[in-house]
Amino acid sequence: MNALPHASGRAASLVTGVVGAGRVGAVLGAALSAAGHRVVAVAAVSAASRDRAARLIPDAVVRPADEVARAADDLLVVAVPDDALPGVIAGLATTGALRAGQRVVHTSGAHGLHVFAGLDDGIHGLALHPAMTFAGVPEDLRRLPGIAWGVTADDRAFATRIVADLGGVVEWVAPEHRPLYHAALAHGANHLVTLVNEAADTLRSAGVADASRVLTPLLQAALDNALRCGDGALTGPVSRGDAGTVRHHLRRLPPEVVPAYLALARRTADRAVAAGRLRPADAAPLLDVLADAAAENLAGGRRVAS
Repeated sequence: MNALPHASGRAASLVTGVVGAGRVGAVLGAALSAAGHRVVAVAAVSAASRDRAARLIPDAVVRPADEVARAADDLLVVAVPDDALPGVIAGLATTGALRAGQRVVHTSGAHGLHVFAGLDDGIHGLALHPAMTFAGVPEDLRRLPGIAWGVTADDRAFATRIVADLGGVVEWVAPEHRPLYHAALAHGANHLVTLVNEAADTLRSAGVADASRVLTPLLQAALDNALRCGDGALTGPVSRGDAGTVRHHLRRLPPEVVPAYLALARRTADRAVAAGRLRPADAAPLLDVLADAAAENLAGGRRVAS
């Protein structure tokens, strides 16, 4: 490891390279640079990624991935799509771009350390996944302090150091649990974006000009209550067993929204019953409406029984 002094008094600066200047890689490169590390090279293929690299890590030279790996004396960050990750790691190893003494960090939530299988013993692999959504803009840097990082690593001390440099908090994830960990985050964050946008589109269809103004306080309160109170935060017609209201919803919703509404309403009813928020007897008529609508939807119809 290089013994360069660190401006904050922490451990030595690391000569770092970043493979993948997507939304995550470019932001993490900027964060590592801000923490005092030397980000010397970055692999950026598309015009958008090259522009992102120029804006966020301007001191790093743009090079092919194997050259970036060779320039990264201490730390290589591989921030590529999940499905591409094993091939990228294997390709870097095959070309001899990785070498003993390097630490190779990937940012995939779904993958653990198995992507490093077969590498030389002197190459240390770590899985560090930020539990945050990124837009690939400087504002992302302000969101990093305090976030959790899903970490799988043999060298826990080094992993803890890097996460601390980035202002985060370590959440240790066992290798076998990484797919489940990642599924939870994707289900919560990615599907939330779809849900919010479908709600906004439906409001606009109902004649509401400023859907954001209507939804912002409602959804912020719902999220806050859900995180604080769990299933105790459930409100609305499903949690009350209002079968008639749900039936009217299903009659009027756009066809493309109905399947998601049905799935979420059924899951909400199940959780409301399990939490004691909805009595099974009161849930029965609601569940009948949902079952009838699901059958109609599978048959390609839109009619919901009266």
